[in-house]
Amino acid sequence: MKTTANLQDPSIVTSTFPFPDRPEQQQSNELDTPLKRLYQNAISGEEVIALLQKYWMLPQLHRELILDEELASIMCSQEEIFSAYKAFYQKYQINSDEDRAAWLERNNCTLEQFEHSVMRTLKLDRFKQLNFNGKVDSYFLQRKAQLDRATYSLLRVKDPHLAQELFFRIQDKEATFTELVKQYSGGQEAEIGGLVGPHELSVPHPLLAQKLSSLKPGQLSTPVQIADWFVVVRLEKYLPAQLDKTMRSRLVEELYEQWLQAKLAQLIKIKK
Repeated sequence: MKTTANLQDPSIVTSTFPFPDRPEQQQSNELDTPLKRLYQNAISGEEVIALLQKYWMLPQLHRELILDEELASIMCSQEEIFSAYKAFYQKYQINSDEDRAAWLERNNCTLEQFEHSVMRTLKLDRFKQLNFNGKVDSYFLQRKAQLDRATYSLLRVKDPHLAQELFFRIQDKEATFTELVKQYSGGQEAEIGGLVGPHELSVPHPLLAQKLSSLKPGQLSTPVQIADWFVVVRLEKYLPAQLDKTMRSRLVEELYEQWLQAKLAQLIKIKK
């Protein structure tokens, strides 16, 4: 027999369905909100910090303040400054004072904020080059094993005996890798015939990455257990990482981010 709540009982009503605020309370709250106080420059510093903490934005403020200290001593030549403005204008197709004024209005930005942003970006780029570009060569050698890429065919099953059987069938050319993947493989690779990549060797499971790095193109591995799976893999193509311009920029960013995270961790430690 179904029962229903006794809505005549005030305790049930108030605990389950709270009464809305009275109209006058709602009107009072609408007149005084953090957003309105912010736009009226009437919000306190303590409230700003509380809001930053509430919305998980305080770490970003910490990052910016750390950078302010580091970038204060960075000097840029007039040529570098001119090039930075030129690149910005070209990027946003700003060809006149009118174009710039329209851009500032669209982005709710003052001329002072705009100039600060261009200079900060320039100084940050220079800071990265001065502090991390010289470390890239040795860092690349440390990271190369994870940066190399591979394309490979993958087949995985739960039964070790079946994995061994499929390995021999592929090796003896009784069936193609693709055929057996579509018929037996238990992962998503079954939908694409088992071909995976190219991926950096930091992407697959460490045991699989280690196996791939030991194979030659076209070579088939014996089954290897990874978690609950027994995996047969064949290396199709190995692509060694190259320290070109794109890779150098990426590694500079990695080193910069590691430095910044260490600074943040130190700041948190001091705070505690």
